[in-house]
Amino acid sequence: MQHNDFIIESDFVLAGDQPAACDALLDGLKQGKKSQVLLGVTGSGKTFTMANVIERYKKPTLILAPNKILAAQLYGEMKNFFPHNGVHYFVSYYDYYQPEAYVPSSDTYIEKESTINEQIDRMRHDATRALFERSDVIIIASVSCIYGIGDRETYGSMVIDIARGMTLPRSAFLKRLTELHYRRNDIELKRGTFRARGDSIEVFPSHYEDKIWRLSLFGDEVETIHECDPLDGSISATLNFIRIYANSHYVTPKPALKRAMTTIRQELQERLAQLEGNNQLLEAERLRQRTHYDLEMIAATGSCQGIENYSRHLTGRARGAPPPTLFEYFPDESLLIVDESHVSVPQLGAMYKGDRSRKETLSAHGFRLPSCMDNRPLMFAEWDGMRPPTVFVSATPATWEREQATHTCVEQIVRPTGLMDPVCHVRAASTQVDDLIASLRQVIGKGQRALVTTLTKRMAEKLSEYVSECGINARYLHSDIDTLERIAIIRDLRLGVFDVLIGINLLREGLDIPECSLVAILDADKEGFLRSHTSLVQTIGRAARHQDGQAILYGDSVTPSMQHALDETARRREKQLAYNKEHNISPQSVQKSVSNIIDDMCERDYGEIHLQVAKNEAQKDGESVEQAVARLTKDMIAAAEHLEFENAARLRDTIRDLQENHLLSGGGTRSIAKKKLKSKQARAKAS
Repeated sequence: MQHNDFIIESDFVLAGDQPAACDALLDGLKQGKKSQVLLGVTGSGKTFTMANVIERYKKPTLILAPNKILAAQLYGEMKNFFPHNGVHYFVSYYDYYQPEAYVPSSDTYIEKESTINEQIDRMRHDATRALFERSDVIIIASVSCIYGIGDRETYGSMVIDIARGMTLPRSAFLKRLTELHYRRNDIELKRGTFRARGDSIEVFPSHYEDKIWRLSLFGDEVETIHECDPLDGSISATLNFIRIYANSHYVTPKPALKRAMTTIRQELQERLAQLEGNNQLLEAERLRQRTHYDLEMIAATGSCQGIENYSRHLTGRARGAPPPTLFEYFPDESLLIVDESHVSVPQLGAMYKGDRSRKETLSAHGFRLPSCMDNRPLMFAEWDGMRPPTVFVSATPATWEREQATHTCVEQIVRPTGLMDPVCHVRAASTQVDDLIASLRQVIGKGQRALVTTLTKRMAEKLSEYVSECGINARYLHSDIDTLERIAIIRDLRLGVFDVLIGINLLREGLDIPECSLVAILDADKEGFLRSHTSLVQTIGRAARHQDGQAILYGDSVTPSMQHALDETARRREKQLAYNKEHNISPQSVQKSVSNIIDDMCERDYGEIHLQVAKNEAQKDGESVEQAVARLTKDMIAAAEHLEFENAARLRDTIRDLQENHLLSGGGTRSIAKKKLKSKQARAKAS
């Protein structure tokens, strides 16, 4: 394992309340405190304080965020602060997930459906691999990390270590790769596959995005190990040693599989006896057929559909024991930071009960063995018992966190920039839409951005449509929009692609948009979760990174929650104003570059790379597209004649990209039809 120190690279220095907060948190960690609270207001530099605590504490760190957007934002910021350390991203890899379920009232069985995001899956593998290989690791995760994954010891032992000069029988190596869930594909090499051609074996590791390992054998001896580009095969490095990790966190060695199959059969017989004794013959036969089919698949392939439901048998854990999670991959001495803890902690407590109810129904009606209930998230008490020293970070910490920290909070209210909490206005809800339109036009006229919060998804969509009809460039954001698109929307708002973002509670915690000078809260007087004093304080804080920040609360009366939020905002303004006068500071808006987090999270589009090459070649010497195609075709034929097939294939793809781009840009007879099709698809997506 590599032992490197955490090193921050930043132009920032600790200022305002940051030095005192950092020192207090580190003193608490040295004293062995398990729980501490950092009450940090929006714009006070909580992330920079967290980074300094990590740098000085020198332990592997897990940062929990309440959703994927905030996790991605923290990932981008920590990558900037720690460019030479292992910063990784671990969130749910499902773009779409419909869990298996049964509705007894209508006798409806819903089969599990899911779409896995390959890039996020790669980043999960990269994160767990880093924990085995280095100590300077920071993993930013969503609360979904309390769901079970593969056993740490099994995953860590199911590796293939290869060194140059070692003996490696070819057939045994290929068999071992399949046991690690790698798939052979001699045509197209993708992540999690391998290709074998004679004495050359190429492996695309589960944690790599754009690199493969090529092994050259001389008999049974490893002659060379090269790191190559999967597209053109060019060598980027020569290696002496590699370690291949499994392509699945649920990988299981053969002895464990055989043991699991035995214990599954035993549980099946016990459960069948119970069902038949209760005269539940239909349920018994249903369970018998399904389980026998799963056992046959496991015996033949080592896996089956829904194999996670047998996780207790595969890991050998006792009934009711906590499932293996990301927390077990961390060493004993580590640090946990719970960001926006007032939201994250309740989420951690709510996950177990919902999962349990669904699986109890499946088990009761013979769709699954009772052991399926051990494939679950951690119970809150289990998580609380196993968590390492923890810092809860929030602008509005809840009662539970305060109690765990013995009612003491490290406050970070003063902003180094001198920015104060936004000026708050209360306006009538009866005319809120018309007043909102006028306020938005004023803000946009100054080149600034605005956030608007509604109570429902439908209202967000309808308001976005109406605002757009009024000539204001607006978008909406809610939970139906997938992860990577949400990140792109936030980035486009900062870049000025549009000016107004409309959403629900997704706009509350941690969204870092310095360009936003206005937050408008519609129906602020509707008491409830979305309009509690905590939610209102958090939402108002979204405008605290701009020197002209203001918040408008629309309500026909001032509720207790509204009054609490107004009072707390005023208290923070007074403290910041006193600090500014003492240090002669003039508030300045936060200046922050718009980093493209998606570049780190999305696979490269090789088609676009080809297209760029083609454009450059087409522009050479002022030649037209047709002339470039003719020249490239001639080069392609010549390359094929000289058996340079990779070069010929590259030229072929370049020609295709040139021709398609020429047609879509209006240079061909099919361009109108294609443009109409794209327009139709866009309208369908919008509707």
